[in-house]
Amino acid sequence: MMDAHIHLDLYEKSARDDLLREAQQRGIDGLVGVSMHLDSCRSNLALSDQYPGLIHPAFGFHPEQPLPSPEAEARLVQWIEAHASRMVAIGEIGLPYYTRKEKEKRGEAFPLEPYISLLDRLLGLAKRLDKPVVLHAVYEDAKLACDLLDRHGIAKAHFHWFKGTKPTIRRMAEQGYLISFTPDLLYEAEIAELARYYPRDLVMAETDGPWPFEGPFAGQTTRPDMVHEVAKAWGRLLGLSYGEAADRLTENTRTFYRI
Repeated sequence: MMDAHIHLDLYEKSARDDLLREAQQRGIDGLVGVSMHLDSCRSNLALSDQYPGLIHPAFGFHPEQPLPSPEAEARLVQWIEAHASRMVAIGEIGLPYYTRKEKEKRGEAFPLEPYISLLDRLLGLAKRLDKPVVLHAVYEDAKLACDLLDRHGIAKAHFHWFKGTKPTIRRMAEQGYLISFTPDLLYEAEIAELARYYPRDLVMAETDGPWPFEGPFAGQTTRPDMVHEVAKAWGRLLGLSYGEAADRLTENTRTFYRI
């Protein structure tokens, strides 16, 4: 199987080396390593050189952090353009839903427009480079992201660990956008309901590691091979065997990312 979304550069180096060795022993033959910022992009490129054929990097700027300066953004874009042949996608990019909600809970102002503008520019970059995009856009932010995808004419979009309203879910499915399920599929009713509905040829499995999980995974380090449990859970919901589910999720990932 493949882990369609993982932050490999956020693991400690010694732990990461063991993690990747064990992942291959446990039936993982590909990981899409998404990036947080320019240094993260460089780290993921170096990891893909260290583990050729296993790690497939995506380059971008994660929205749940302060915006880059204009100079930093320009350096990031220039670097991505120079290394476009080495990446499978622009990602992770999107809108800062969780940061915004935390600020609003504290009564602090949070202007969203600058983040929308950055996402718009990065989608334009993806369109110019003819690359898929990996999106962090949930709930009401997903509608904004869909509007921007329409504006740029981008058909290949992956909404990772998605949660949203039924109208937006229908819109995404009709547009052929992919979503991915994490190990929380095993214990979150909202995610299980989404898994029953979303077209089976438009879904993937991910861990978003090193983000930790609850339920049967409480207290465990997030590992790429947890996607096997995602496949089993997704298969049970759809009446598929583990083998059928794993094959479908893996093929969807390979097709989307052109791996």
